[in-house]
Amino acid sequence: MPGTPLLAVRDLRKSFAISRGAFARPVHRAMAVDGVEFSLERGETLGIVGESGCGKTTLARMLLRLIEPDSGQIFFQGEDWLQARGAALRALRCRMQMVFQDPVASLNPRMLVGSIVGEPLAIHHPELSRIDRQNRVIDILNAVGLGSEVSKRYPHEFSGGQRQRIGIARALILRPALLIADEPVSALDVSVGAQILELLARLQQEFSLTLILISHSLPVVAQLAARVAVMQGGRFVESGSTDQVLRAPRHPYTQTLVAAVPEIPA
Repeated sequence: MPGTPLLAVRDLRKSFAISRGAFARPVHRAMAVDGVEFSLERGETLGIVGESGCGKTTLARMLLRLIEPDSGQIFFQGEDWLQARGAALRALRCRMQMVFQDPVASLNPRMLVGSIVGEPLAIHHPELSRIDRQNRVIDILNAVGLGSEVSKRYPHEFSGGQRQRIGIARALILRPALLIADEPVSALDVSVGAQILELLARLQQEFSLTLILISHSLPVVAQLAARVAVMQGGRFVESGSTDQVLRAPRHPYTQTLVAAVPEIPA
């Protein structure tokens, strides 16, 4: 619908039971995400930044329904995402994908790269012929800067940056509308991470992506995001344009994050 945000999140909450031991009864619940609200327009890039354990990854997994929230609402393309079931759930799931933090753990070491990248097509588009799937795999591998020859190799044969490109290819082969990148460069060298961020920026334009970029680093999200939300203790404590948040942070936690960014001497 015209004027409808691609993604709208309302009062999203998630808690986890905490116990004193493996076999002990839970003694209380800890809030991982506590009343998060935001909306995302088509083609926009939102950066979510905060320290480890603040709830960023839990939020990302709830947005994709990899875990279910305790309460709240998520509307994707105007549809109630949390109420979707069956065919409607599968159809919406095709439209949102995730790039995971660890490019090693997120790839099955026993599968060839071509099978890894093409697996979403086999699951969601079984009507495609083997040749059609192969052609789409080759196209997306070329798009992320890897040649078609890598499809016959295993993940362990590649560097960390190349593995992350494989993960990006797998996420994009279904041509999603929304891509969530959860700490996509934190496990990579700085120079390799910069190349991955440049790749994401190019692919966003090429594939008309809406992007959520999650990181513990303000400089990382500032490279791509026009808008930033700062997360602390499961809440968004500040949000606004990237320029405003970096130049005039209002919340004490945001001020601490900005002050921690090293300056390069002139």
